[in-house]
Amino acid sequence: MAGALISVDMEGVAGVVHGDHTRRDGVDYGLARALMTAEANAAIEGALASGADQVVVNDAHGTMRNLLPAELHQKADVVTGSPKPLVMMEGVDVPGVAAVMCVGYHARAGTRGVLDHTINSRVVREVRINGEPASEFDLSAGIAGAYNIPVVMIAGDDVAVAQAKERVPGIEVAMVKRAIHRTAARHLSPEASCTLIKIAARNGFQRRELIEPFTYPSPVTVSVTWQSSGMTDAVAFMPRVERVDAVISEYRCDDFLEAFQALTAMVMLAGTVR
Repeated sequence: MAGALISVDMEGVAGVVHGDHTRRDGVDYGLARALMTAEANAAIEGALASGADQVVVNDAHGTMRNLLPAELHQKADVVTGSPKPLVMMEGVDVPGVAAVMCVGYHARAGTRGVLDHTINSRVVREVRINGEPASEFDLSAGIAGAYNIPVVMIAGDDVAVAQAKERVPGIEVAMVKRAIHRTAARHLSPEASCTLIKIAARNGFQRRELIEPFTYPSPVTVSVTWQSSGMTDAVAFMPRVERVDAVISEYRCDDFLEAFQALTAMVMLAGTVR
């Protein structure tokens, strides 16, 4: 018996290119919610078709209250709301989960993908883990790996997909759009996107034992470049956080999950600075 966790973001969904789609006050937010829910359902169908005995869907965008519960597949449980201890990976610790799928994911900050950012674009300029730039996908893969669970599938734009393939060899991909600029893309139709996602989810879950979990080596150093020095000032009050320069903070420990929790706390604290 084996289950799947499906983590669903919004910026990588086909048809989504602008803050008017992704913000709760955006004029196109309702449309984006429907597109996001449809792609989540496609991944659910793929997981079930490949034999998953349970599916947990985690709403992983913004306030994490975006998916339309009444329109989600009836055989999936859904996790919504925030804060959540594992954030985009909430549910990966549910007994029986054997594979993770990432839908609607985007590229890391500064890499020219559609709506590229890392965690919070107002606060974070860059995140590095052990000296390497990290995306939200990388963080999610690292959390799953800490539980010895592989990320077997990603859906998003061409930049996000390429970055995921570098991090997780053999991962199944559904490239649903190509970035033209940060707020422009060439998309597949919603129907074609969902078909591609269903196939990638099915194949990924079937191949879960062939895809290695991704883990960060210990010790772990998390480095964050903030958007302002005031954010560095605020984060400096946290124990064990080192101020590297005006806009860079670092946290070191032996455990990736602890490092991720520290990163989450730093971002929340920095976010209080206006």
